[in-house]
Amino acid sequence: MTHSRQNRRDFFKTGLAGIAGAAALSSTGLMADDSKSKVQKLVYRTLGKTGLKLPVISMGTGDTNDPGLVKAALDSGIKLLATSPYYGDGNNERMLGQIMKDRDRDSVVIMTSVLPDGVDHKNGLFTDASKMESMAPKLEASLERLGVEYVDILLLPFAAKKESVFFEPLLKGMEQIKKQGKARFLGIATHSWEPEAIRAAADTKIYDVIMTAYNFRRQNYKEIQEAVAYAADAGLGIIAMKTMAGAFWDKERTQPINSKASLKWVLQNSNIHTTVPGITTYEQITSDVSVMEDLSLSDKEKADLKLSFNDPNSPYCQQCGTCVSQCKKGLDIPTLMRSHMYAYGYRNLSNAKETLIQANLNASSCDDCGSCDVRCTMGYNVRSKIMDIARLKDVHEDFLV
Repeated sequence: MTHSRQNRRDFFKTGLAGIAGAAALSSTGLMADDSKSKVQKLVYRTLGKTGLKLPVISMGTGDTNDPGLVKAALDSGIKLLATSPYYGDGNNERMLGQIMKDRDRDSVVIMTSVLPDGVDHKNGLFTDASKMESMAPKLEASLERLGVEYVDILLLPFAAKKESVFFEPLLKGMEQIKKQGKARFLGIATHSWEPEAIRAAADTKIYDVIMTAYNFRRQNYKEIQEAVAYAADAGLGIIAMKTMAGAFWDKERTQPINSKASLKWVLQNSNIHTTVPGITTYEQITSDVSVMEDLSLSDKEKADLKLSFNDPNSPYCQQCGTCVSQCKKGLDIPTLMRSHMYAYGYRNLSNAKETLIQANLNASSCDDCGSCDVRCTMGYNVRSKIMDIARLKDVHEDFLV
C-alpha cells in the first residue's frame, strides 16, 4: 500500500468524524456494528506497570512540522505523542508545546528523550563524557519547549549493550529525574543490540518502558520477541518503533512496503503494547488507525510481507554490527546506514544529517580504499552507500528543513 497526499478538508470529511465518534462511544475500543456506516474502533493495551491504557497505534511526530496534523491525530483517538529534542533541533517539541496550550494535560501522553553526551555509537556504549550534569539542563529545555512541568515518559536513547543500560551515572540520574517529578515513567530507546538492551532494562528494576526497533524485516526478530516477552513478564511497557521497516523496499522509493500489513505484523505480538509510526499526512492517520478494525493479517498481506530479507537495494539496515570489525578504517557503519535509511527510506534529511554527524565520518574515508573488505549480511555495497550518504555533510541545514 502507498500513502498519497490527502488534504486536510478531505481528511475531515472521510476519516476524522468516524474515528472521533468511535473514541467517544467507548473507552474499550469495542464498537457495535452499524448497518449504515462502519464506525472505526480503537484497540487498547496497557503499557505494562505504568497502567497507561493506550491505543495500539500512537504517533511518532518527528517527521512533521504541521500542528494541524498532530491535532487531527489526537482527535482521531491517538493519545501518545513521541517526540525528541533530536527532531528539528527542538522545534518538534516547540510545536507540541503550542498544541498543548489548548489541550487538557491529562488527555495527552507525552514521550520525549534526553540526549547524553559522549555516546560511542559504534560500540553501543556511553563514556566518561556521558554525565547527568549535562543532561539535566537538556531536560529543562525540553520541558520549557513543551510547555509542561513533567513528561509522561522520558527515554534514555542509544541504549544498546548491557553496559550502557547499566551505566551508573545515567541510571542514577534518570532515577533522580523521576524522584523530582519531572518524568512519571522512565524508559530506554534501542535500535542496536536490542535483545541485550531489552533484557538489561528489565534487570535494572528502574525502567518502566522500552521503545525498541521491531518489524518483520529484522533478521533477529525472534531474539527480540524473546527479550520483549522477558521484559513484559517483568512488567515493562513495550513500544515498537521502526515498524515500517524503511517504508520502501528500494532506495528509489518505487516499491512501497505494505504499511498496514507491517503494522499488523508487529501487533500480532501481544507484548507490543503500542506502536509509534511516523505520520506525515492526513491519509496516514486514517490508514494507521484503521489497522485497529482488524488486527489479523489477510492472506494477501502475508504474501506482501514474504519478500526477500536480503535485498541489496533496500535502504533498511539490520543494525547487526557485523560490519564494524571488518572495516579497516574503523568506521561506524551501523550509524552511517541509519543515516542512509533516514534519507532514502523516510526522506527525513534533517535526521539523516544529524545521524551522519554522530558517525564522525571524514569525507575521504572510503576514497583511498582500493576495495572494500566489508561483507554485509544483507548484501549491501557498503562503500557505495557510505559515499552516497556522505554527500549530505556538505548540505547546509537550511536546505533540509
